[in-house]
Amino acid sequence: MDGTGNNAPAIGIDLGTTYSCVAVWKHDRIEIIPNDQGNRTTPSCVAFVDAERLVGDGAKNQATMNPANTIFDAKRLIGRRYSDSKVQEDMKLWPFKVIEGPTDTPKIVVSYKGQEKEFLAEEISSMILGKMKETAEAYLGKPVKNSVITVPAYFNDSQRQATKDAGTIAGLNVIRMINEPTAAAIAYGLDNKSDINGKINVLVFDLGGGTFDVSILTIAEGETFEVKAVAGDTHLGGQDFDNRMVDHCAREFKRRWNKDLTGNKRALGRLRCACEKAKRILSCNTQTSIELDCLHEGIDFSMKFSRAKFEELNMEFFHKCMETLETCLNDANMEKSCVNEVILVGGSTRIPKVQSMLQAFFGRKELCKSLNPDEAVAYGAAVMAEKLSSNSHTSCRDLLLLDVTPLSIGQETLGEVFTVVIPRNTPIPTKKTKLFVTTFDNQTSTRIEVYQGERAKSTDNHLLGRYTLFGLPPAPKGVAGFNNCFEIDANGILTVTAEIISTGHTAKLTITNENGRLSKEEIEKMVKDAEEYKQEDQEFKKKADALNELEDCIYNMKNKMKDMANSTSLRKMEQAIADMTNWLEHNQATSVDEVQLLKEQLESICIGEF
Repeated sequence: MDGTGNNAPAIGIDLGTTYSCVAVWKHDRIEIIPNDQGNRTTPSCVAFVDAERLVGDGAKNQATMNPANTIFDAKRLIGRRYSDSKVQEDMKLWPFKVIEGPTDTPKIVVSYKGQEKEFLAEEISSMILGKMKETAEAYLGKPVKNSVITVPAYFNDSQRQATKDAGTIAGLNVIRMINEPTAAAIAYGLDNKSDINGKINVLVFDLGGGTFDVSILTIAEGETFEVKAVAGDTHLGGQDFDNRMVDHCAREFKRRWNKDLTGNKRALGRLRCACEKAKRILSCNTQTSIELDCLHEGIDFSMKFSRAKFEELNMEFFHKCMETLETCLNDANMEKSCVNEVILVGGSTRIPKVQSMLQAFFGRKELCKSLNPDEAVAYGAAVMAEKLSSNSHTSCRDLLLLDVTPLSIGQETLGEVFTVVIPRNTPIPTKKTKLFVTTFDNQTSTRIEVYQGERAKSTDNHLLGRYTLFGLPPAPKGVAGFNNCFEIDANGILTVTAEIISTGHTAKLTITNENGRLSKEEIEKMVKDAEEYKQEDQEFKKKADALNELEDCIYNMKNKMKDMANSTSLRKMEQAIADMTNWLEHNQATSVDEVQLLKEQLESICIGEF
């Protein structure tokens, strides 16, 4: 058992590209936890303003005013290399700066407290996870450590490990990572337990803000969840639909006024915000308009946007979703007529065209809309968190999850050939061993390169890591052999061990920061940094509260003075208040203690004069 111990609550977190959600098992059911603004989902957004760091709603609300220091889309960077073509494409659209760090790692650069700061995607994601942790702690009234975090089913090993590291930096003990569509299926299974007799086949269509997954599962008696196949795209979602709308509006602006607004980050941020809003409206209405005053060089921008135009701009993406769905059905070896339920997950499944294409594909079948597409993933994660707790509730205890690995894993052999050891959609956890032999005479060492993907040429796939196995006994080629053991755990994370058959000598692949993975020391430093940021945030809030109390005190004193006759006491108080107001305007950088002391002094002057 992934023991959580001491009856501590374990939470489920859906770490999304655009929004995140946290849930917990309480009062014999799953509760979605609202944040400090009362919202059940929190924007996956971090902003750095003059003297403060904002996470969630606060960050998103000021994004158009401070585009270069407001970070979103960290999930599109996590576990990827700087040179990745997708990262290069996104960088053209992001208002914040991304640079190349060591070992081809992307780093986000912001200005904070007058200094340039660099952050890895893991650190930004950890700030969002930290916010979800605090949200849960405020709701439960106790510290929270243990969590189940969800990831897109199509995330590779690097992306999964980086997400797990983000959880560690946030001070969480990640007891399990599960795939988002699987979590949604668990939510469906628990919600419909009494209606599921025998086995049913469900297809989860999960189209979120930045990622897309299709999973096919068999649910037995509402308790056993067996994943048959997964397919997806870790770079497809609502953000891409927004981008198409922004591009269209920018082209229209240029056509009308012959001015290019794409270099104006503030204008692009405002336009993006308006396009996202218009996209949501177009899911309910067939027409809307985008209206922005003084968008660029003093020019007001206004244009009508129809649902038909939105669909035309994004039809390529919608067709890609349907192709992925067909791939998943083929991999599961299942006819579409055998699918009993189609479950919609992710905010982008509200788009009418997506729903009508799905209905047409499944022969006008009704789609399952009983689950909240924004909350289902966190709900399922919380069910899994409760199951893994030391004294889990009976409704979660018998849950059995049989998941699969989304991408084939293997190693490079002679001629850059990708030799698969674990094919995609293999049930996990799994362990497979393959025999390899030397490729030339008297070879005493061999370089092992491990890849993940579906291409025949090794270098067209994602490199997970490389290492050298020494100590092979000199012999003619093809004689000396070694076994490579590939092991994937329940989180979908890989370990590779090579063993020389004749000597028993072993070598293990530890995917280190040479391959973009964080070292133990780096994680420890980031945990320390995260704690410092948290303390800074608390200090800032304390000071802001103290300054507010001082201003409140001045206001109350002014009200009391209205009833006083003109006298020396009144003039003395007026002078004290004027001095204090002037001081406040010029000393915002003072300490909490000084502000509290000044408030006490002002109160004593005023009390003394009443």
